[in-house]
Amino acid sequence: MSRVYNFSAGPSCLPESVLQEAAAEMLDYQGSGQSVMEMSHRSKNYEPIIQDAEARVRRLMSIPDNYAILFLQGGASTQFAMVPMNLKKLGKAAYVDTGIWSDKAIKEAKKYLTVDVIASSKDHGYTFIPEVNRIEGDYDYGYITLNNTIVGTKWATLPEMGKRSDGTDIPLVADASSCILSEPVDISRFGIFFAGAQKNLAPAGVTLVIIRKDLITEFPDPLTPTMLDYKTHADSDSMYNTPPCYTIYIMGKVLAWIEANGGAQGMLKRNQEKADLFYSYLDSSDFYKSPVEKNSRSLMNIPFVTRETDPDKVAALNKRFVAEAAAAGLVNLAGHRLVGGMRASIYNAMPIEGVKALIAFMDKFAAENR
Repeated sequence: MSRVYNFSAGPSCLPESVLQEAAAEMLDYQGSGQSVMEMSHRSKNYEPIIQDAEARVRRLMSIPDNYAILFLQGGASTQFAMVPMNLKKLGKAAYVDTGIWSDKAIKEAKKYLTVDVIASSKDHGYTFIPEVNRIEGDYDYGYITLNNTIVGTKWATLPEMGKRSDGTDIPLVADASSCILSEPVDISRFGIFFAGAQKNLAPAGVTLVIIRKDLITEFPDPLTPTMLDYKTHADSDSMYNTPPCYTIYIMGKVLAWIEANGGAQGMLKRNQEKADLFYSYLDSSDFYKSPVEKNSRSLMNIPFVTRETDPDKVAALNKRFVAEAAAAGLVNLAGHRLVGGMRASIYNAMPIEGVKALIAFMDKFAAENR
């Protein structure tokens, strides 16, 4: 069977060269006589693998020395609890509600502290990023979801972070799960920057957390479990317990692929070209459209709908589109169950040929279903 174009929002497609390298090393990694899946995480064979992954992250993202890099488990969803547990001092945080994942983060944070939702686009179906120029007040932190996977929006301009009444800076926390390393980012703007790996970095199983070292406190909330304390993992170089060894190994290979293809700047060029092509097609189509406001559009996740307005016809048309696309080798194009329609996730590893194939199919489908 030939390879399909996988537009899944995650787990997503990986670079083919990475999959080929991993396949070649499956039974015998660099003469060790064993697979990375079988290695002890404390062995001399595995130690360089995790060290290399960390070094590549730091290099690719220009991460300053005053930040720690952690390889954790539990997905970004676990960070929804870890962040308030570890940063809670004053007992209040500012959140911007831009989608379903930020809404989940807000609900989780409310278990541990007071949450001020300082801006939201919920009443408008999350079709844009609300304008937030500055976050000020006695907040333990401010929180944003940098790219919204389900609704297809992204922050174009970060909010400035003000000071608390005691003169200390408010740290900015960002969930970057669906946009990490898709373009350059200034890590020094953030206190915590985290991402589930299963979209741009690796298979599911590891969560990358980049945290400013002064935020790793000796005394988080006393009810914080040992495994949810950032200090636990920082002190043990992400080896407090068995890490997701094989996923970190694949991440290292994906990071090497990103480096070989121009780094974060190279990914931006690649992703902008794909997104521009697809958005241009949607904007010029009389059959499809993008529901997202132009100044908030994601480079990674592009929802689209047909211009049909009859609800019964829309449901049937969407179902037929997804089925026929899959038969044509274009898979996982159904929109999220909470928003419907279709969605093309075009992460780093998606080649522009995949976008061109999708557009060609869409033209054919439109011609047959007008």
